[in-house]
Amino acid sequence: MDNERLLCDISELNHLFRNSASIETLLNKAVEMVAERTQAAVCSIYLYNPEKQELTLRATKGLNPDAVGRVRLKLGQGLTGLALKEMRAICETDANRNPNYKFFPGIFEERYNAFLAVPIARGVSKMGVLILQRNSDQCFSEPDIKALETVASQLGNIIENAQFIMGIHEPPPETPKSMPTELKFVKGKMAAEGFAYAPAMVLNKHRSLSYLLHHDYGRTYTLEELHNAVAATETQLEQLQEQVESKLSDAASLIFAAHLMILKDQDFLGRVVRQIEAGISAPVAIAEVATNYMQNFLTSDSPYMREKANDIEDLAVRLVNNLLSKGDEIDVYRDHVIITRGLFPSDLLKLSSEGVRAVVLVGGGVTSHISILARSLAMPMVITDNFDLLKVPDGTPLLIDAEMGNIFVDPDDHVLETFWSRQRARLTLSDQKKLMKPVTTTADGSRIQLLCNINLLTDLKVATELHCDGIGLYRTEFPFIIRNTFPSEAEQYVIYRKLVESMPGKPITFRTLDAGGDKILSYYHDIKEQNPAMGMRSIRFSLQNKAIFAEQVRAILRAGAGADLRIMFPMISSVDEFHEAREVVRESMAWLAAHGVEHNDQPKLGMMVELPAVVDLVDDFAREADFFSVGTNDLIQFLLAVDRTNESVAGFYLPHHPAVLRVLNRIVRAAVENDCDLSICGDMAHQTQYTPFLLGIGVPTFSVDPVYLLRTQQAVAAVSLSEAREIAREMLSKSRISDVTALLNQEKERGTSDA
Repeated sequence: MDNERLLCDISELNHLFRNSASIETLLNKAVEMVAERTQAAVCSIYLYNPEKQELTLRATKGLNPDAVGRVRLKLGQGLTGLALKEMRAICETDANRNPNYKFFPGIFEERYNAFLAVPIARGVSKMGVLILQRNSDQCFSEPDIKALETVASQLGNIIENAQFIMGIHEPPPETPKSMPTELKFVKGKMAAEGFAYAPAMVLNKHRSLSYLLHHDYGRTYTLEELHNAVAATETQLEQLQEQVESKLSDAASLIFAAHLMILKDQDFLGRVVRQIEAGISAPVAIAEVATNYMQNFLTSDSPYMREKANDIEDLAVRLVNNLLSKGDEIDVYRDHVIITRGLFPSDLLKLSSEGVRAVVLVGGGVTSHISILARSLAMPMVITDNFDLLKVPDGTPLLIDAEMGNIFVDPDDHVLETFWSRQRARLTLSDQKKLMKPVTTTADGSRIQLLCNINLLTDLKVATELHCDGIGLYRTEFPFIIRNTFPSEAEQYVIYRKLVESMPGKPITFRTLDAGGDKILSYYHDIKEQNPAMGMRSIRFSLQNKAIFAEQVRAILRAGAGADLRIMFPMISSVDEFHEAREVVRESMAWLAAHGVEHNDQPKLGMMVELPAVVDLVDDFAREADFFSVGTNDLIQFLLAVDRTNESVAGFYLPHHPAVLRVLNRIVRAAVENDCDLSICGDMAHQTQYTPFLLGIGVPTFSVDPVYLLRTQQAVAAVSLSEAREIAREMLSKSRISDVTALLNQEKERGTSDA
């Protein structure tokens, strides 16, 4: 086996994917390529249906082609089913003699004794099995197994999309109906700051498809026009994917893959063609077929499958628009304000790549990962409970003031003039660079470290331009939550290395995967929880899935070679958990050293302080950890028992609650007394009304999103340490929320009068 040639890179597989006319063609090309590179007589791909717990032969090179679609195995049945059930490679020199061997007459695999089966998986999700077979005199070796495992890993993402298509050909139930009316002004809540003035476009899946179904198109369209529209749409989607890859290398994945898969699906296009041949107008035929596909997914319990319903609707709208425009390329969403009820991270990336001006989310609370992602994409976002917005006609001018949370529908000249004057007053990055000082100090000259929170690599431009002191928090979950599969160690390494290279000589803090709660991995289906914020999330998830955890740690250690590297564990609740997580790092370093892989062998290991359980043990933790990063968002949420994503209890989420202030003081004191580095990285770090208090209790380091660097530096510079200590002392003496609020108001008034 030519292992060097076998280790094909992801770009080649993507090329294979993009040049396949159908799902069947894609899988057939994949088995042909692998068979040729492995010099195997047989290469086969089985795909797994988790609902039926069944494997189906979907492509083969070397066996009877009539067996495709007919050969099925239950999970654990035969050597193939056993490989997937036990998630391990199975290698046999004489497969026919193995008691688990399953014989299928007429497919001719009994001719080949040497057998190698490798499971295809993405993280914990079973996807299928990749199989090689040869004559008995050509047995498979250990290097062969490792090489094929690498190929299976790289195939995983594409196989998942193929699996998605294979599962959509089932009749769906009915669709629910749409909603209400019209208005002038809506008060919402800021999710990501910014302003926008642009025409509205409502992404309401039922309304959009309903419009396509009932619109009078004025004429009929030929099959040739349909095929031209399909070709134009495919080109359009590939260009969009390339834009995302160039703009957001760490979040690129194949976010338009599902769209392209549907276009390549012969059943989808076949149904549309049959409808047209039966006399139905082409746009209506597209909408009807898309509706049938889509409704099937909307009833699913799986967030991943519901996300694919959005993809189907989006594709149908694109296809019809291209049909009506005779195949000319158009930007469906560019320069619009999008109004929608639901949004996945990949949806936000798609909208950003197409030049959307702002987003309005209707209903429910905004999850932190969506708002953080919007800030990184510089996408103004407002959340509101006013469902009337879903009935705003497309094209209606909307003014979005995301700093105040205000939405103006078709605003008058006075409102617009106020808006434009505020826009003119906004600081550009160039303006901020002029105002930003090289070091951050208090009014009396005390040095304060000002670090950056990085969500996507795009944040690095502002962080480096404004000369922050390092990275206090890199949220590694974004490459996970944005993708539809677990990123591989290789993919993570590429992202992490770019981050390290951007900040030479400065500290870089990687927070290990903080998934779960409001940061959902749509492709991780194993756990359904009543209360996900307190469920299998963060370090608990990592320690339960140590293979995934170790992959991430190895990628961080490799990327951090030669850097001032810090690794931070989220949601630690016990010293035992910290020890267990630390042991994974030590084992990973030992593995890398044993295999001669360059890596950082002296990372500082720290933890997020965000659970009340840590407070009584804080001195013990301070002696164990190299550093603390106080995550005020979760700390306040759990300390006060307030769901921060729930709008109905938002008034109870109070950073200045006396209990919160005293807990923060206790944490800082323990860190100082035990020589443990400490920073604040939650929202309190950039909420400038709390800056004097945090300085006063001894916080030496602030870590904020890039957009908040200048304002945080200016807030630090506006107060002396002696003043800050007096303010903190007075605030800590109060036991009533109202008394603390009064003190904050006094300081605000004093700051205004001083200015």
